Amino acid sequence: MPQIVTFIGWHNSGKTTLATHVVKHLKESGYRVAVIKSSKETGLTFDKPGTDTDKHRQAGADSILFVAPDQMVLMTRNNHLSLTALALRYFPDVDIVIGEGFKTADNVAKIEVIRDAGELLRNKVTGVIAVATDQNIAGDYIFQLNESRAIASFIEKRFLLDAGKKEENVSLLVNGAPISLKEFEQDTLTETVSNFVQSLNVSDDAQEIELRIKLKRP
Repeated sequence: MPQIVTFIGWHNSGKTTLATHVVKHLKESGYRVAVIKSSKETGLTFDKPGTDTDKHRQAGADSILFVAPDQMVLMTRNNHLSLTALALRYFPDVDIVIGEGFKTADNVAKIEVIRDAGELLRNKVTGVIAVATDQNIAGDYIFQLNESRAIASFIEKRFLLDAGKKEENVSLLVNGAPISLKEFEQDTLTETVSNFVQSLNVSDDAQEIELRIKLKRP
């Protein structure tokens, strides 16, 4: 399961600028990094009218995955999954997911970015572990807006250096919500599913198994 840290702040606070610099530093340190950005704007377009993907979208496709030699772009409807569920579903193999926005996300570490003095989000939401600002604000883990490398180091020390020691081998989502499993529960589920797959004789060297079950209710 990837670690998750999201940057929050009021509009034009500098979240994107700071987050992109932090992503760059983490990549330079050798980590696999994914980014999930939220927006309140609607009607945004990600492909030009007349392209093949646009034609499929106009035809009513719920989701479109564009695959090119150098990239893949996924367009799908918003199922209102939590940030944690999005990270687990789409980026299970990265070391960390950097979010932008998602200030009300539960059980997610947040770094507040403050450009102008005013009401602090940390007084309104949970999970704020640090603040990046040029304002005179008291508290623990206060960084300047230009200290992106120090913030990346802070994230690395807090979430990544010991991540391998507590790595989870099983990710379980129920109705899009992640379920925490104890180590023996992960081992039991892994052994059960692995033995079942081996009994099917579909692969002799399975390294990773993905399973999704849709229950039929009367």
